[in-house]
Amino acid sequence: MSHHKRAVLCPCLASLLAFAMSALPAYAQEDALSLESAPVEKVEAPGDAKWFVEGAIGNAPQRYLPDSIASQRASLDLLYTGRAGTGWRAVFSDRLDLIHTNGPEPEPSRNSLREAYLGWQPGGGDTVIELGRINLRNGPAYGYNPTDFFRDGSLRVITSADPFAMRQNRLGSVMLRAQRLWNGGSLSLAYSPKLADTPSTDTWNLDLGSTNNRDRGLITLGTQFSQTLNSQLMLYQDSSLKPTLGANMTALLSDAAVAHLEWTYGTEPDLMSRALGGPATELTRSRFAGGATYTTLGKTSVTVEYLYNGFALDAAGWAGLGTAQQLAYLSEALRLQELAPRQAYLLYFTQKGLWLKDLDATGYVRFNGEDHSRLAWLELRHHWPSFDLTLQMQYNLGSAGSEFGTVPDRRIVQALATYYF
Repeated sequence: MSHHKRAVLCPCLASLLAFAMSALPAYAQEDALSLESAPVEKVEAPGDAKWFVEGAIGNAPQRYLPDSIASQRASLDLLYTGRAGTGWRAVFSDRLDLIHTNGPEPEPSRNSLREAYLGWQPGGGDTVIELGRINLRNGPAYGYNPTDFFRDGSLRVITSADPFAMRQNRLGSVMLRAQRLWNGGSLSLAYSPKLADTPSTDTWNLDLGSTNNRDRGLITLGTQFSQTLNSQLMLYQDSSLKPTLGANMTALLSDAAVAHLEWTYGTEPDLMSRALGGPATELTRSRFAGGATYTTLGKTSVTVEYLYNGFALDAAGWAGLGTAQQLAYLSEALRLQELAPRQAYLLYFTQKGLWLKDLDATGYVRFNGEDHSRLAWLELRHHWPSFDLTLQMQYNLGSAGSEFGTVPDRRIVQALATYYF
């Protein structure tokens, strides 16, 4: 299918799905309609602090090296929110990762100041103003979020392949955000200024060069059409690009099923130009992510998604790269948190109480729609009142020269112990 047809098809699919959603029954619960997919902890009580320490050991057999890479990590994670006076709210979120590996390029230890901002809601009314480093997440999809405009460059450390963990642990952007709320809708304006030029790998650096290296703005109009249908319409402006239009939507199909979609349309350089530093070719194309989640009475939840990035390489473009170019392309896609292939598919599942009451299983398989390689990830987590014990396994599967057949780690296995205070 041609680029032009694909760019037209994605918004058409979004429109058809939106039309179908508008006729859904209105007896389901609203909390399933969140336009933010990541299960971020929401701290409601004023003056509430949550923190935990975590230790991990891992092993990763390599594709291009004779020996495996062993790793050890210790992490300290803190989240605080509290009142700072009448109508004022303070939020602080920080994570320190101390890492040691025996690889050829040891991973440096890094501190990630994820959020630090003040919020003001005069008189407890319908206006909210926030200033500081804010982790602004948008988009209900699981595997790829086209409308999550502030995602690029925000990951200082990757400790898990779980996309939800990556959204939670990334850096926020320094910004001024104002919101106006009303019954059935909201309007939000966010402005993030340029504060630095280049990223930093220093352990204690705020790394403003990753999150605030250009002026950016976002206008978001949120609408709740009914108790079963929520949407956001977005206009994003990057000082180095033309404006980008975005939209996302969630809807209840039944008591057990939720559908979601995201779509953007804009003009920017293709992903290969960004990764390899060649002549920038500006394209006008779309990105799309859409799917549905079904939850059974046995606490099994299954999500299927179709993912599309019009700025990424198709099969022919990928095959034309050498191995070093492929690795550089994948590295830049990860830094930008972009979908590397033109098309992909995701199957994500969770199971509460697997075999034991306090044992949960989470996993996913991502399929590259261009070269048919796969990434498989599984987590088994046992909960105690203040302690979790976790096993994570990741497998990169595919033929030589494919996306996941090129990734240096053949597989990754790590055990984690987490203590909550």
